[in-house]
Amino acid sequence: MTHHSSADRPQAMNECIDNCTQCHAICLETINYCLTKGGDHAAPEHISLLAACADICATSADAMLRGTSVHGVICGACAEICRRCADSCESMGEDEQMKRCAEICRRCADSCEAMASAA
Repeated sequence: MTHHSSADRPQAMNECIDNCTQCHAICLETINYCLTKGGDHAAPEHISLLAACADICATSADAMLRGTSVHGVICGACAEICRRCADSCESMGEDEQMKRCAEICRRCADSCEAMASAA
């Protein structure tokens, strides 16, 4: 394992780290929002998916920051979970917080998919 500064990493990886970090944050914020809103928003499966998405995004960003050789595997899993989370958020209907979360999840999924393919 070697330390890489942001200048040493490919730009696409730096962008993916940023996307993962933003997705981690929005999913945590959205959990609080959903629990406050109640109803379908607070369904255990939806909350669990948001939490799993936040966790895998943090793990994915950490793996890339550490320069670990398995980051591609983690990014592939992250892309899949982010897409599922986006679908779940979009299923909540016309809700600005859910739309924002889904948008950031999809952006993260796209960049993680690219990292998984490049690894």
